[in-house]
Amino acid sequence: MSNQVYGKKAAASRNGNKLSVANWLLMFGIVILMIWAPFQAGLFNGLLLQFDRPIFWSVIIGSVLLLIWLAAYYKKIKLEDQRDWTAVFVILLPITYLISLISAASHYFAMNMLFIQCLYAIMFIIGLYLMQNKQANRFVETTTITAAYIIVMFGLLNWLGQGRTASAIVGWFSGTVYEGQYHQAVWIDANGPRLASVFQYPNTYAAFLMAFFFVAVFAITRSSKWYVQAIHAFMLVPMALSILLTLSRGGLVFLPIVFIVLLLFLKPAKQLLWILYCLIAGIGTLLIAKPVTNLGQQFHQGLINDPAKGWGYVLIVSVIVAALAWVIQRFLAPKLEQRLGGLSERKLSNLWLPVSSVVAVVILAAVFLGTNAKHILPGNIGERLENINFQQHSVLERLTFYKDAVKVMKDYPVIGAGGGAWASLYEKYQNNPYLSRQAHSFVMQYLVEVGILGFVVFLAFILFIFYKYIKSYIRSSEERRESYFIYFILVFSLLIHSMMDFNMSYVYIGILVFLGLAGMSAAMDNKPVKRLALKASTARGLYGAVTVVASLILIFTSIRYIQANDEVSRGRELMSTSTNFQEIKAPLERALQKRANQPDAVLNLHVLMKAGYEQTQDESFYNESYKLLTNALKKEPFNKSIYNQLMALHQLKGESEQVYAILRDNADKYAWDMNWYDQLISQSYELGYQALGQGAIAEKEKYFKTGLDAYAHVSAGVEHLKTLPPGQFQGGEFYITPQMTLSAGKMQFMMNEPEQAAIILKNGLTEDLNDTTMRDIAVWYLAALQKSGASDQPVYDQLIQIAPAEKDTIDQLAKLQF
Repeated sequence: MSNQVYGKKAAASRNGNKLSVANWLLMFGIVILMIWAPFQAGLFNGLLLQFDRPIFWSVIIGSVLLLIWLAAYYKKIKLEDQRDWTAVFVILLPITYLISLISAASHYFAMNMLFIQCLYAIMFIIGLYLMQNKQANRFVETTTITAAYIIVMFGLLNWLGQGRTASAIVGWFSGTVYEGQYHQAVWIDANGPRLASVFQYPNTYAAFLMAFFFVAVFAITRSSKWYVQAIHAFMLVPMALSILLTLSRGGLVFLPIVFIVLLLFLKPAKQLLWILYCLIAGIGTLLIAKPVTNLGQQFHQGLINDPAKGWGYVLIVSVIVAALAWVIQRFLAPKLEQRLGGLSERKLSNLWLPVSSVVAVVILAAVFLGTNAKHILPGNIGERLENINFQQHSVLERLTFYKDAVKVMKDYPVIGAGGGAWASLYEKYQNNPYLSRQAHSFVMQYLVEVGILGFVVFLAFILFIFYKYIKSYIRSSEERRESYFIYFILVFSLLIHSMMDFNMSYVYIGILVFLGLAGMSAAMDNKPVKRLALKASTARGLYGAVTVVASLILIFTSIRYIQANDEVSRGRELMSTSTNFQEIKAPLERALQKRANQPDAVLNLHVLMKAGYEQTQDESFYNESYKLLTNALKKEPFNKSIYNQLMALHQLKGESEQVYAILRDNADKYAWDMNWYDQLISQSYELGYQALGQGAIAEKEKYFKTGLDAYAHVSAGVEHLKTLPPGQFQGGEFYITPQMTLSAGKMQFMMNEPEQAAIILKNGLTEDLNDTTMRDIAVWYLAALQKSGASDQPVYDQLIQIAPAEKDTIDQLAKLQF
């Protein structure tokens, strides 16, 4: 039996044109996720407490849908062909995250990511079977595109000053609306306002817009209905304009790359139409880009608010583009198909226009980057284009992230460091004190989380689907190609941009990608897998059992995690409104019962216990708090907040040795935390000085060596930062504080090395000796010089003039023997 015949029979046997009630429930569930999920800040990846609740609600919805899917497709599960086994293959992705729990840097983050990966697998399985039905496929496609268009219009409403109106519409179901405004729908940074819409991050929004811009272009050329063509054409200018308003250089760089690759899949006639629509949309966008940009900037700078004018520009040009699209599809498109139909049959005929497009893109880039043509664009957009090069800070910073990710991978090579590992570990491996809880590359972040094993599994999964889809695309009829090409556009566009950004950290983007992969898989040529074939009853039993057990575990665990999240929020609220200790304590304890060692619950309950100990000096409060923190650190060994609270607890009882041990033993985890090293140096000095007073010379040497090593680390770090490329930002502050200088100088002095002490102290000395710490540095500096037989008369004269009594102090210090 040929593969083609087998595929047709399989399709006929599985997918009637009629949809069952279960299928409609599945489609309704997808609608809910497509509309609800993006307005939960795109469903970020659970690195913050605020994202936990919507993520686990999504998992619950997905798990319920999986049970409905099992009921609908149970009799059709055979595990006989490649498509069936692809649905099994996808389960390996969450399994690799489950394995990575063994070495997880954060159990909390890793569990969140495990559940997210389960959600992706669920969406893939449901989509794979559902979208083999033509009607269901069209429904899912329409829902996905409609949700995207809503997001685009929501973004423009926020840009043009109608954010409160837009937020009021979604506020009843969105947890991201604060005080009547969707949080960070418009970013404000050094470049000015940047449109971010529901994602709160302009670069991810640019990737999203790029994908759906090409989806809209394709939808115009595919549809035979004038009103459908008009709707998609109408949205071209809002999407192209929004891409410019994100100020995303990555979006502008990847846009032509994705466009050229997609052209390779089209016949010459369709290629010409794509180019024509992109030109029309581009020209229309450029005509209104400056006034619409200026109106948005003026509103967000508090100057004027004239949304009607802005919408006038957008709507008029969009209507014109829609009308032109109708004319082109009505009159020009048929003629192109007729005249170029023969050309389509020739080999490599679809290469000419993509190759020409490469040349055109290069010429346009040279014109915009090298001439005054960039002034056609709004000023801030033109400046961003002008700064596209490999030496500007965002490129250099990303390269640094990737190099640091490789360092992490060397320590966690095979199974990775668990979901969310980058956020937990990056401070230990970073090259400079940047602040980024994302590696800005899906590939690098995936490697960090699940290691080589997990990445190979993921890569094999992706490449298999792409290979099978492209092979099927080449062999399929025009109608079948067009039925699933939208999914290829989405997956390719989002994944290619994710190579240099963290788009896949948004669960909504991940859902889009895995639904897209399911659509591509539904289109693949299907072959029986004889070696792996199982009896139908065995296949159903195994798959059904795994599905039911997994779904129930996900549902009940997600419910507990949501309850834990709610209890933490309740406890926080009570801490600011109630004075009843037991009332505040109860929800926090319930949170920990439902999710052990949940970091936010641990920290809040600790604060409560610590306050109880401070007020009553009851040891039970101290012991309970100590146990709480130390148990949490077993699961969260890189959580700096927990370490800081543990040190604060020890300080209440004057347990300086324990504080010193925490600072010393974990210093390598926070290599660029200036405050951590400031504390370590000061604590080393204090304990060493106490040991000296007790005559414990060996102890003194131990403490002082730790402190001086820490000072050397800071000094080396300061020198290293001077070697950063000119275009790269340093990140957070990192310098030698006066207190570090004083403590290190004293330790070196008391180690009977006055020459070295003088060098340290002089390096931290400034001309202003009115500051108490700086005056102390001067005293010890002059004493170190005197002890080593040298002097610094200008500093001495300045100090004695301000504080004459310090003369005796210097003499006394110089005579001390240690």
